Amino acid sequence: MRAYDHDGTGNIQADAPRLVLPVATVLPGPVSVSFEFFPPKTEQMGETLWACIRRLEPLAPRFVSVTYGAGGGTRERTHDTVVRIARETSLRPAAHLTCIGATRAEVDTIARRYWDAGIHHIVALRGDPPDGQSRHVPHADGYAYAVDLVRGLKTIADFEITVAAYPESHPEAPSAAFDLNNLKRKIDAGATRAITQYFFDVNIYRRFMDKVRAAGISIPVVPGILPVTNVATVLKFSRTCGASVPAWMHTLFDGLDADPETRRLVAAVLAAEQCRALAAEGVEHFHFYTLNRADLVFAICHILGVRKQ
Repeated sequence: MRAYDHDGTGNIQADAPRLVLPVATVLPGPVSVSFEFFPPKTEQMGETLWACIRRLEPLAPRFVSVTYGAGGGTRERTHDTVVRIARETSLRPAAHLTCIGATRAEVDTIARRYWDAGIHHIVALRGDPPDGQSRHVPHADGYAYAVDLVRGLKTIADFEITVAAYPESHPEAPSAAFDLNNLKRKIDAGATRAITQYFFDVNIYRRFMDKVRAAGISIPVVPGILPVTNVATVLKFSRTCGASVPAWMHTLFDGLDADPETRRLVAAVLAAEQCRALAAEGVEHFHFYTLNRADLVFAICHILGVRKQ
């Protein structure tokens, strides 16, 4: 298995050894983190979200992002949450923006509202089809795909743009090569960072990064980390997004269906080990899909040496 080097260039070194860190050993260098939240649907969920934000804020993440629901269904709640984060916290928020269910003019208006509110970082995505629709059907007057959205955003203002990357390929991509070329097109259109779909086997990310660098892609490709506390839920979601769940995860969580506290402890250890294995090879930034669960993510960050500022 090839590895990319530690000098910051991302060049592939065919003979570079895989590094193994003993348990609890200090990482070879500092790591940074970013967090993803989802907007609340109810008042109680809003309280949970803001408790999560306040708990994680002292860790000084590079940025935090706020998602859209399927079909763009939480557009206004996303906007309100992002603007509030910018106004009331020290965090640097990024807003998810998708192509689904809106015209170009509507999307452009939202983007301008973000820019005027001081939100200059956009996570540009195609988006998930609305409920009841199995495949993406572009809006007749909208941005068809993420690459089109990236181009459109760059004509509005000089946004910092993050896009999605898929180590196991997007489920609708005809091939891995097509999917990798699509990532390159998004970068050529103006994206400066990619965040991966979650994965659990670190070799999946390693192999993907070998292909990414071989394709001449040099921007940061940040691993997306999903702490798992419910394997059944992850299995259901993974079937739709194309991420695999290795058999050893079933064994790891076996017998814990009625023991949520132990599941949380196992989830923290698993995610921390995943990050430590990648950090040993030079990965310096991890993006956590928090599911608005602060304590679990806080514990993982503590293990990685990310502490209160």
